[in-house]
Amino acid sequence: MKPQDLVRPEILALEAYPVPSSDGMVKLDAMENPYTLPEDLRRELAAVLARVDVNRYPTPSPQKLRDAIARRMGVPRGMEVLLGNGSDELIQILITALARPGAALMYPSPTFVMYSMGATFSGMKAVAVPLREDFSLDAEAFIARMKAENPALVFIAYPNNPTGVLYPEEDVVSIIRACKGLVVLDEAYHVFARKSFLPRLAEFDNLVVIRTVSKLGLAGIRLGYLIGRPEWVAQLDKVRPPYNVSVLTQAAALFMLERLDVLEEQAARIRSERDNLGNGLKGLAGVAVFPSEANFLLIRVPDAERTYAALKQQNVLVRNLSPGLKNCLRVTVGTPDENRILLTALREALP
Repeated sequence: MKPQDLVRPEILALEAYPVPSSDGMVKLDAMENPYTLPEDLRRELAAVLARVDVNRYPTPSPQKLRDAIARRMGVPRGMEVLLGNGSDELIQILITALARPGAALMYPSPTFVMYSMGATFSGMKAVAVPLREDFSLDAEAFIARMKAENPALVFIAYPNNPTGVLYPEEDVVSIIRACKGLVVLDEAYHVFARKSFLPRLAEFDNLVVIRTVSKLGLAGIRLGYLIGRPEWVAQLDKVRPPYNVSVLTQAAALFMLERLDVLEEQAARIRSERDNLGNGLKGLAGVAVFPSEANFLLIRVPDAERTYAALKQQNVLVRNLSPGLKNCLRVTVGTPDENRILLTALREALP
């Protein structure tokens, strides 16, 4: 007996989510915060984690952590918080809950690949609506397709990954109002865009927001959170696996939420470096830089495959999005030193 005899054909046809080895590399491929915590905070956090009872299961739905997120992240009164093992798990929870037979899932394209992969896992029909050539959102075309497909679920990354574009608020509102299904705004990069739909959640009965602490600087603890009306959260919570947020994650998150100013200061440095890196990239012959409100930049080069390989030979790791996005690379904003290394390596790598 072989896997091919039993595994669903649509799973056999998939490629696993690519995570290349980064040992010894200047790692600019995964939109991580490049700054570690200050040494004194690292010692304090270590002491906190040392007191955790790792022999016990975690609190299944920790009220203390949910309350801390609501307070520190400005969750509107009357809204509930659902926790996930990263926002990836929340995406899968949403899809699983709404995957009735024949139901459709819709999103602008290109965007975060886990939306389409989640649709495949659950058997939902994935409907990708192309963005314009400059990666802006054609809201009228999207709404027209939405009315034709009547999706149960719509994902909009705000700002978008891998393009970095923040769609106009009025376009997003028009989509929410026209949608008969649930609209999910994925605000993974909200700390860099500094715009959010959280304050407007109460206006819409078909809207939830998902976020992650990964881009803020805590990627290693794997914590995502969903904010929405209690009636939505009550149903989604039925799909959430028990004990999905570890005791170490809970303790680390509670510790850092009370020290959010450290992470927000790092985010401000990243926003400043984004501008500096963008200007440096624009000075390179043959490089086109797309506007970004995230912690990465999408660039187009004459030959992405060749440039990616040449950068890798110089121990610089970025994300190659070609051929899907022709000759495009996605570059995470690093520290000033990492960005200088990238620019130097790109000068050597470009044809």
